[in-house]
Amino acid sequence: MSGSPQSEWFDKRGSRGKFRDASEQDEGLRFECTLCGQCCTGPEGYVNFTDEEGRAMAQEVGLTYDQFLDEYAHDTPAGRSLKERKTKFGYDCIFLDRKTIPGKAVCGVYKSRPLQCKTWPFWATNLSSEHAWRGAATGCPGIDRGQKVIPPEEIRIQRAKVRM
Repeated sequence: MSGSPQSEWFDKRGSRGKFRDASEQDEGLRFECTLCGQCCTGPEGYVNFTDEEGRAMAQEVGLTYDQFLDEYAHDTPAGRSLKERKTKFGYDCIFLDRKTIPGKAVCGVYKSRPLQCKTWPFWATNLSSEHAWRGAATGCPGIDRGQKVIPPEEIRIQRAKVRM
């Protein structure tokens, strides 16, 4: 069957039945962001971005690209990354805003956030197995939540956008 994708665990209907909002009838996976900020904090890590993404974020915060790099970025073994700051939650992305909406966490550069952020939780590491998906769900209350079921084709597209 040339051209058709290999079947994966998230193609199967009902594989996660009755976990959170998941249904036996789902064809794909549910995800609804709860604004908890868990995907933007934790142990030290990398929030990689391209020059194009960096320029867009710089414009959103009203800085030149060089100013943006000086203030908000640093070089890592994995490439250029957004800085983090130590909080009681762990190492928050420099743009994670926990004050604007009490009890919620929002992105200060949401419109121009990096592709790494836009594609969460549909990363290859989270989608490698149902066990890995459930593992990601332990830190992300939005996994398998909500009314919208993301179809397998869209999940594959999101996964292919970044190497995570």
